Amino acid sequence: MELLDGTLKIDHFLTVTLGIVVLFVGKRLNQVVPLFREFSIPEPVTGGLLVCILFTVIYLITGVGVEFTLGARDVLLVYFFTTIGINASFRDLLSGGKPLVILLIATVVFMTLQNLTGIGVASAVGLEPAVGILGGTVSLIGGHGTSIAWAPIFSERYGISGAMEIGIACATFGLVLASLMGGPIAKFLIQRHDLTPDSDEPVDVGIKEEEDTPVGLHYMDVLAAVLAIHICIIIGVLFDEGLEQLGVQLPLFVSCLFAGILMTNLRPDSLPSITGTKWPARTASMALIADVSLGTFLAMSLMSMQLWELASLAGPLVLILGAQVAVAAVFIIFVVFRVMGKSYEAAVVSAGFGGFSMGATPTAMANMSAVTKRYGACHEAFIIVPLVGAFFIDIVNVILIELLLGWVA
Repeated sequence: MELLDGTLKIDHFLTVTLGIVVLFVGKRLNQVVPLFREFSIPEPVTGGLLVCILFTVIYLITGVGVEFTLGARDVLLVYFFTTIGINASFRDLLSGGKPLVILLIATVVFMTLQNLTGIGVASAVGLEPAVGILGGTVSLIGGHGTSIAWAPIFSERYGISGAMEIGIACATFGLVLASLMGGPIAKFLIQRHDLTPDSDEPVDVGIKEEEDTPVGLHYMDVLAAVLAIHICIIIGVLFDEGLEQLGVQLPLFVSCLFAGILMTNLRPDSLPSITGTKWPARTASMALIADVSLGTFLAMSLMSMQLWELASLAGPLVLILGAQVAVAAVFIIFVVFRVMGKSYEAAVVSAGFGGFSMGATPTAMANMSAVTKRYGACHEAFIIVPLVGAFFIDIVNVILIELLLGWVA
């Protein structure tokens, strides 16, 4: 940790430590503020936003900003999605085939609508239509990575000054909004339609709110789960390197998710285990690791936002983002929920859709985790949402952005 040019730089180890502290803060806040639990606001979101606001106030008073080293955060994301793959069964994947296609089609329709909304609002306030695309799927569904990748093109090809700052600002505020909208939408749908889970199985991430501790959780179970995760990650890395040789680029966590699915469903049950335990799919230990890794990842993401750098861009972007939230909420309630079957699963998927439609796939998973902890398990949603949100839409987004830029140019 060092103070350099008015910025306090925090190293890897302390960043992860603070992320765990922030996660605890969020859990405590959700315990003492019933409203957060009532609307299924993810615990790392309440803690992360509180600390982010605290750092912003410190900056405004002292002029000293805080910058975190976030390399370890990506490891937590790989851990989390590997647990989701390990928990998946071929039965879930087969039953999720049709819903996956339906959700993908609905997402493509929404992506078009999201860009048209951005273009319309930008044009109405006197900005270039291309700014609306930047405030559409480039930064919202695309997130920070897509914004950074496309910003130079918007600057050089279309003369959008401050394209990088606009994209990052929209992606940042979109992440916050996505973290806050999924739970309330799911609560509204579940209560309005009196929905309940089909079974009383353990949840994929963490434990249900009314449960105190997982029954029968033993240190050997946790150790076996960690070993299984590492084996799947090694296979996922090899798979990812093989795909790169073929010219196919996937996020590493997607490759590890696939590796987890294959290991859970293709390994023989009679295969000897060095741990003396069964393969840890859908166990309390796996759910615990999933909860800690996702929660710490999201806590680190939110606590590290430097809101003071985005304040100058808040003007027109408030209108664009306000319109985007309204469009997303209406689309989720009246389209996504209905086409997904108007069931409990559809409500959980709707919470996830709220996460990746305005933020990112980890936000979608956190939204669904908060909902299932309150109401009950929904395994299929934890498979189809990341496949759509972390894989298919990236391909669609590139095509859609190019088509719309050609149209508005």
